[in-house]
Amino acid sequence: HGDLTISQLPNILLYLGPKLGLAPPAEADEEGHGRYHVNQLALTALDGFSNEAHDTHHPVAVGAHYEEQTDAAKARSKDYIRNRLPKFLTYFENALKSASSQGGEFLYGGQLTYADLVLFQCLDGVSFAFPKSVARLREGGEWKGVWELYERVKGREEVKSYLGSDRRLPYGNGIWRHYEELDED
Repeated sequence: HGDLTISQLPNILLYLGPKLGLAPPAEADEEGHGRYHVNQLALTALDGFSNEAHDTHHPVAVGAHYEEQTDAAKARSKDYIRNRLPKFLTYFENALKSASSQGGEFLYGGQLTYADLVLFQCLDGVSFAFPKSVARLREGGEWKGVWELYERVKGREEVKSYLGSDRRLPYGNGIWRHYEELDED
């Protein structure tokens, strides 16, 4: 990649996606906008299921310990579970039903893109952080397409291999943390 040095996950994905066949190349559509649509989907997943999920356990200050902001974390988590999770699940359910999905099996173009992989990882993390809440939301059936996509990605041979390897680090003290008191009762 020559002397190019880039950082930030979405920027790296935007660069590598077309090269790895996980985003349309610029010439794939008349105006070359497909890869930006895929990036928008990935950014939205990261906003709703990663950034906002992280903020549930650090709602006051990222530099402060969780134990210093537990009451605020409980309030933030309650709102996140009640309002924000359904909002983002609905966004992705609608994306799967849109014309740009081309059939509803994947988020864009009728084939696996990095947006599908990002959504899978984010939903997996949120499922770890809020297992009771996510189980209830899944069982409700309102976002059936989203959870079918999650299972479709999880079932891919390359993903299954990764998930079963020692390269896959367990969730713990990172973005997605499980605090029993932040999940539904």
